Amino acid sequence: MSVTHYICKYTPVELLRAFGGECAILNHMPDNFDLSDQVSHPNICGYGKSLIETCMEGHIKELVLVNCCDTIRSAYDVLLESGKLDFIFMLDMLHSGDACSRQRTKQELLRLAKAYGAYKGTEFDETVFRAAFAENKRPDTPYISVLGARVGDELLSMMERVMPLPVRNDTCVNNRSVPAPEAGLDFDALMEWYAAALLGQLPCMRMTDTAGRRQLTADPHLKAVIYHTVKFCDYYGFEYSALRHELTVPMLKLESDYTIQSSGQLLTRLEAFVESMALAPHTAGERKKTMNGKGYYVGIDSGSTSTDVVILDEKKNIVSQVILPTGAGAAAGADRALEEALKQARLTAKDLTAVVTTGYGRTAIQNGDKSITEITCHAKGAFFLNPKVRTIIDIGGQDSKVIRVDETGNVTNFVMNDKCAAGTGRFLELMARTLELSLEEMSTAGLQWNEDITISSMCTVFAESEVVSLIAQDKTTADIVHGLNNAVASKTCALVKRVGGEGEYMMTGGVSKNKGVVDAIERKLSVKLCISDEAQLNGALGAALFAMEL
Repeated sequence: MSVTHYICKYTPVELLRAFGGECAILNHMPDNFDLSDQVSHPNICGYGKSLIETCMEGHIKELVLVNCCDTIRSAYDVLLESGKLDFIFMLDMLHSGDACSRQRTKQELLRLAKAYGAYKGTEFDETVFRAAFAENKRPDTPYISVLGARVGDELLSMMERVMPLPVRNDTCVNNRSVPAPEAGLDFDALMEWYAAALLGQLPCMRMTDTAGRRQLTADPHLKAVIYHTVKFCDYYGFEYSALRHELTVPMLKLESDYTIQSSGQLLTRLEAFVESMALAPHTAGERKKTMNGKGYYVGIDSGSTSTDVVILDEKKNIVSQVILPTGAGAAAGADRALEEALKQARLTAKDLTAVVTTGYGRTAIQNGDKSITEITCHAKGAFFLNPKVRTIIDIGGQDSKVIRVDETGNVTNFVMNDKCAAGTGRFLELMARTLELSLEEMSTAGLQWNEDITISSMCTVFAESEVVSLIAQDKTTADIVHGLNNAVASKTCALVKRVGGEGEYMMTGGVSKNKGVVDAIERKLSVKLCISDEAQLNGALGAALFAMEL
């Protein structure tokens, strides 16, 4: 039997079932938008693209939409013209629950009943209709709520695996709550009641009156919130801004483009959130292996461009430190770096008491006792180097992050850039190559300049085109590099503002060696950045410190 998919909590699911329909929510996250980009505008939101992509792949044959926003209207037009579906219907619902909206919704229900009944070749079954209503009960035990815009099935599964408490999906279509109808109504009266019941649900952010949504955060069993938004969708950004100041439980904001391509970074954010809120011990990254050793502790930071290793003795002295290119594989890169660190310290693997891994490649490394996110490890390392630090700016090879810590060194907030490499070490490396400079030359080339050039795009591809154009205009290398440094600083300082940065500030990561970028950030923040000799090893240092606590 074919399944009728739907996307909105205001969809009359019970009516569809009364005509023999089997219904399912469509929240799939595709690998890419190859098919969608061929038939739709490139700037529609990620969910709209995923909706089109999934249908164009031929997986969906029956679809009922609600006019939630312009993106859904566009998706409907594209899919209707494509001819890929056997049945597609758009419900036109107003954004309030007043008498006019209820009457309009009733007419739409009657229109859907006629079209769907004709498609299915069935009659309305009132018994099935009444039996289709299900109560959506709130939990009576501690839980974590996912709020905001709809979340993909794959991302929700990731949350459920990582979080230390049960996860409840309270986003969009999933917090549907339509009560059962009263008895003794004829079909016309039943549809009139049904229209009011659909519109009277706990509102989504498309509705004019959203005050009822406070129920979602007033629950005493709620222990944390993951607030999800979809790129290029503004509906839920307003609610998040308000909740930032109102919520008394920990909250993490996640934004996805509705593909699984950035799953690694999303996983890092989720795990760092768990580590920071300390609701319950998190064991997902722990190993079964135990070591006796001779009092040496190892931190391995497996990054996108380099793998860093720090070995500490029992007095927290660094006895070995290594930075090597990661290479093609995280596990192999970690093995090479650890071997070199052991050789440097004149130790063997038998001398090691514990090993903690961090960085994007942490889960691929098997010779560790526990894996901890780079967010938590960078905070640990920075606070060890300078207990006065409250804001850590880390710019690595492929990402940037800003971390806030309290007076005990615990993470209180953090933000990361998106999956674009703009403003990272890789960005600067490519710009240096375009300018035919070494990274060392790039570091100082923009410290003295004459013209204040603005690089308008932080996209690596577009910025490279701008640089080539500036070279053609005979702009000096110093002025161009100064513009690039300011562009990186602007993007970084925007992250600092989002996290609520305050002094003292420390900069870590490989880009901390770039004097021009450091100078630009200091000028924009009007502060002096603390930069340790171990800045690039900060993540590995934090991991080694955690190894001492196992």
